[in-house]
Amino acid sequence: MQKPPRILVAEDDVDMRRLVVEALLKDGYDVTAVPDGGRLLVTLAHEIVDVGGACPANLLVSDVRMPICTGMQILEQLRASHWTIPVILMTAFGDAATREHARGLGALLFDKPFELNDLRAAVALLLQGDDRRGR
Repeated sequence: MQKPPRILVAEDDVDMRRLVVEALLKDGYDVTAVPDGGRLLVTLAHEIVDVGGACPANLLVSDVRMPICTGMQILEQLRASHWTIPVILMTAFGDAATREHARGLGALLFDKPFELNDLRAAVALLLQGDDRRGR
């Protein structure tokens, strides 16, 4: 039996994090949620060590503005490390520069509030046929 795709969710707003996680769990994904960018970095570091250098997640869904480290900063570092993991960013403060920067780094950007079904469809599309693990 094949494992379900693994999704990391980083969101500092408790209610938004719960909504996203519950929707993704209902779709059958293996979801790990963290409350801020610092926790996301720690989670990524621990899991990378556990699997020998590859990112164990198939997708990252992250808020742009979070305490400690922003979703955009994490995305920049992932790309600088040549990680091709799909990324969806969420923001309530999207401007043209933020959208362009996210797009340039290969991420989708959702402006809050958004339709949860649109996020679910984007996740499914990004994971369709994705058999690689992080790099």
